[in-house]
Amino acid sequence: MRAGDDLAAIRERKPLVHQITNYVVMNETANATLALGALPVMAHAVEEVEEMASVAGALVLNIGTLSKHWIEAMLLAARAANSAQVPVVLDPVGAGATRLRTETARKILDETEVAVVRGNAAEVATLAGRDAEIRGVESIEASDSGAELARAAAAALGCVASVTGPVDHVSDGERTIAIANGDALLGTVSGTGCMSTAITGCFLAVAPDRPLEAAAEALVAFGVAGEDAAVGARGPGTFHAALYDALYNLDPASLDSRAKVAG
Repeated sequence: MRAGDDLAAIRERKPLVHQITNYVVMNETANATLALGALPVMAHAVEEVEEMASVAGALVLNIGTLSKHWIEAMLLAARAANSAQVPVVLDPVGAGATRLRTETARKILDETEVAVVRGNAAEVATLAGRDAEIRGVESIEASDSGAELARAAAAALGCVASVTGPVDHVSDGERTIAIANGDALLGTVSGTGCMSTAITGCFLAVAPDRPLEAAAEALVAFGVAGEDAAVGARGPGTFHAALYDALYNLDPASLDSRAKVAG
């Protein structure tokens, strides 16, 4: 893992990260992408997504607020990204909560090539055919441990599975990496999971041939930023504002030494 080097590369290259994401988090993920050092574009019109995805460094698909034309746009963008060898990240927000969400996530996985699926335990378990309970978009319970789930999901889905929780687990079906960085306040702000997906896209844009490491490095970076933002935060509001500053002030030289990883 070389999170510091890849963070430096993001800031030097400023890759374009095309995000078709949900209304709730558009501003948050765009600002998180900018604060880290990459460039966001939030294009979702069917008339332009193929062109935009083809020139991006990575494509991030987030199904948090679905509608028919957004589903069409996601499929068009993913196919264009695949043709241009642009890596795709899928955030299956709320998969398992409704048929529409579950079927859409599975359709994207079945019909396009996804490099990384980043979700909570219940979302990823649902897509991998494992037992799970989800309430709205929040994970209540999954039958497998994080490491077991990440490994099984990666094998079943044919891509890197990035499962976030109190301890994050990333697997390609063979190797599994556990990441213990972060702070409990990350769970009190809407959109932090979606931000971690956007940041996964940023790291994947500079390491497209290393999806396992890129996904793990993104969670290290976001977790360290969460730790820094929590210092002095008085609650979710001050933490939210401080999180962007913490992403902006991440130090590539010290990032690897702060990583709490195993595997």
